[in-house]
Parts: sequence; structure tokens; C-alpha cells
Amino acid sequence: MKPTVLMVTTVRWFPTARLAVALANAGFTVDAVCPSRHPLAKTQAVRQIYQYRGLSPSASLRRAITSVEPDLIVPGDDLATQHLHLLHEQEEGSAKAGADVRALIERSLGAQKDFRTLYARTRFMKLAEEQGIRVPQTEVISDASDLRNWVARAGLPTILKADGTSGGTGVRVVGSAEEAEQALRDLQAPPLLARAAKRALLDQDATLVWPSLLRRRSIVNAQTFIAGREATSTVACWKGEVLAGLHFEVINKVGSSGHATVLRLTDNQEMATAAEKMARRLNLSGMHGFDFMLETQTGKTYLIEINPRSTQVGHLALGLGRDIPAALFAAVSGQGVRPAPSVTQDDTIALFPQEWIRDPASPFLRSAYHDVPWDRPELIRASVSARRKQRAWYSQQSRLQEFSMARAPRL
Repeated sequence: MKPTVLMVTTVRWFPTARLAVALANAGFTVDAVCPSRHPLAKTQAVRQIYQYRGLSPSASLRRAITSVEPDLIVPGDDLATQHLHLLHEQEEGSAKAGADVRALIERSLGAQKDFRTLYARTRFMKLAEEQGIRVPQTEVISDASDLRNWVARAGLPTILKADGTSGGTGVRVVGSAEEAEQALRDLQAPPLLARAAKRALLDQDATLVWPSLLRRRSIVNAQTFIAGREATSTVACWKGEVLAGLHFEVINKVGSSGHATVLRLTDNQEMATAAEKMARRLNLSGMHGFDFMLETQTGKTYLIEINPRSTQVGHLALGLGRDIPAALFAAVSGQGVRPAPSVTQDDTIALFPQEWIRDPASPFLRSAYHDVPWDRPELIRASVSARRKQRAWYSQQSRLQEFSMARAPRL
């Protein structure tokens, strides 16, 4: 019998559908928990879809897990991972069924004792530093006095990051003391009630409701600014061992803090070693991403963040040791690794539809390998139909980036 993977996602994100296809091609039976109108429903790779209900996420996940009894759970976004961690906590002390759910979540994600570390940026950075990994200096900033002391020591520009955020939404690069204090106030502020209500009513996501009602302030961290190029890794792990990895330099992205759209494969050994050390220390399983900065002047590699879930490149098959779904299938099934043929020999990859939506005239669509799923026309049609909405979002991000750059210091 083929092993079953349950994909969990809270957002309508096209790469999740690409990953479902790749997991099915690797040999898994794929089921999914996702919102309505998700691209996952457009592919025949998924056997059964269970409705994600943002107002009762734990119940949604528990129902799907009980019905499917999967061998592995793969979260597709940060909120999905947080829901799984919360479900693990809620099932503590319950009957055998609850113990089975807890064991499955740990089998799929890693050791429970370090779940909270994945969302605490300063704690994670200190843990990485203890493993001998090069990281930027990072500290929790409680108030304006802490911030002024930090700026006096670390200088400007500097970076402020809120815990529990992703996709660049909780990150600010600041170039003056006044800008830093305003960013601290913005990042610490509880979510606006109108925003929380909109997300609950339209997106069925109640995550912001209690923080808004209770006026819960976010934890903000300061991190030294590293001038250089961004890089990213995605790895398949099993019980603390890295089975396969994809390591890229970021060539193009959406705005200054958005997701990457064009990547170049790299053999950066520091990135690979950092991922291996953190996977071992956290006893990770499943798919995880790591973000880095490659310092311009020295070429040194700095680990800056972990993404405790699958990333948008996880579906790429680039040969032995670079095929995430094949490595996971081998670990779960106990069979030997059977990587798919490499999709390209080109080191530069333009992600579809991300780069196409960002700029339909992008030269990378011709010069790089354009990762279009030609064998899955239903996914192409789904991305084309969603293009207008996505382009409006990209355009908004570009305007915000232009405004930000107008205010940013000239380095």
C-alpha cells in the first residue's frame, strides 16, 4: 500500500498545488486540508480534499487526520504549522487517539520541545550561534529605550522583525532613529479590529481576533543589517538528518521583502552545513526552509531565519540529493531513493507563475528555465484565471516598495 501524505494549507497558494503533484509523482497518495477554491482542487493529484475552517482550525485538522490516518503531514504555510503545533498541545493528556495525533505531528515536523523556538527569532538565532553557525546579532526590543541602546551599539541601518510573522509582513529596514521608533510602534501594535474582523469574515481565519480584542502586543527583535545578496534553502529531513536539499541565490523577488521569483542554484557549503546542523539540533522531520544573507564585501554566509514548512521550490526535481519529494517518500516507505529525472540542467530557474505575474516581459522567462507545469494544463488554467487578482496584489507591493525606497537611506 502506498504511504499517504496529508497536505495542510490555510492560503490559496499555487506552489502548494505544485508540491502535491510532485509528491504524487514520487509515489505518495495525497490528501489535503485547504480553503475553498484552492488550486489543489484543480489537480487530479489529490485524492480527497477536506475543508479548512479558519474559525475552527483544530477541528478541521483533527477531522482530516482521523479520516485519513496519514503517514506524514506536510504544512504549506506558517499558519498551518502553527495550527499543527497548537493541535499537538491540545491533545496532550487525551485518549489514545490524541496520543496518536501527537505522535504523527512529531513524526512529521520534529521534536515538540523546540516548537516554540521556531517562532522566536532571537531564541532561534542564539540556538544557531551555539551550533557554530554564523548569524547576525539579534536581540528582543521591549521599548524605545532598548531600541536606542541597540542603535547606539549596532548602528544604522538596522532591521526590526516581529515574531510569528512571515512573507516579509513583519519586517522593517530602518535608516534613522525616528524611523526605527515608528517601526517599533507599528510592529508591536495589536492587530486592528477591522483587519481581524475582515480576515475572520472573508478568509475564515480567526487568528487575529483574540490578539486584537486583548490588545496583545507582538514581540519585536532587532537584527544587524547585512549588506549582500539573499539566499534560500529547502531541505527534506527525517529524525534530524537532512536527506536532500535545494540551495539557491535569489535573483529576483516581489519587492524588498516579498517571495522570490527567480533563483540560481548554488553549491554553497556553508548553507548546506547550517541546514544540517539545525536539522540535527531541532531533530527536524519533513520539509523546512532556511533563509540566508551572503555578505557582499566578505562573501560570508549568515543564517537569518527558518521557515518551518514547505517552501515554493519544494516541488523541483533536480537530481539525486536535490529531489525533496523522492527523499521523503524513501524515508516514509523504507524504500530506496528513486529521484525523478532532473527537470533542467540550467542553474537559473524562473518560478511559474510568480515571475510571469511579476513581469510578463521579464527576460528570465526566456533566458532561464521557466518552470511551467506543461503536463498539468489544469494548473496553468487556474493560474491564468487568478492572474488579475495576483497582479493587483503585486502592483500594490511594488507601490509600497517604491514608497519605502523613497524614504530609505542611500547606502
